[in-house]
Amino acid sequence: MKINAIAGMLVAFVIVVVAGGALLLNAPDPASLANSGTPGQAAAPVSAPGEFAKPAAPAVGPAAAPRNEAFVIKRILPITGPIKYGEWHWNEDGVPADGPLVMTVDLEARVLSVFRGGYEIGATAVLLGTQEKPTPLGKFPIIWKKADHYSSIYDNAPMPYTLRLTNDGIAIHGTKVEKGYASHGCVGVPTPFAKKLFAVAKLGDEVIITRGKRIGKGDSLIGG
Repeated sequence: MKINAIAGMLVAFVIVVVAGGALLLNAPDPASLANSGTPGQAAAPVSAPGEFAKPAAPAVGPAAAPRNEAFVIKRILPITGPIKYGEWHWNEDGVPADGPLVMTVDLEARVLSVFRGGYEIGATAVLLGTQEKPTPLGKFPIIWKKADHYSSIYDNAPMPYTLRLTNDGIAIHGTKVEKGYASHGCVGVPTPFAKKLFAVAKLGDEVIITRGKRIGKGDSLIGG
């Protein structure tokens, strides 16, 4: 009886060992588990030990447009101190004759400057509008010009060498520029200066009116 019991135990042990080996042979490989996914889905990539995912390269935006050198300031007239009422300057020496003409008006400094091809050729003190009838801010092309013009609104007042900027009558024109006087929104300049400006200005030339904006050599008159 004891021999039969021992034999039975040996047989059972052998069966357990064989079954365990079969289980080990059929166990899935860890790498295959890592690379397996849900049926119909791509498996996620596995990084090697010590390897990190590389960040995506930053997107490269479009290159900035180059500045138009014809509007970059190349010369400022050598004027000493603030320009006084009635004072004006004009000098075209050495300036190319075919550059674009741009006029700037600073309401704070009360000064108009004329640039051709980026070279300042003229500057003057100006009369401006009042709080009730202010000189507008903005960019205005010259839309009309007349050398011998009179106001149809204000008692037929003379407006020599008019360069009109708006349809409601805002213009640059000649007048007596003295302290204590103002306009009805126009930019008044000394009449001899107005005559010179009238001779070089064309329809479509731009007038830029700002308040307190300072520009100098190397800056662009039109921005950018």
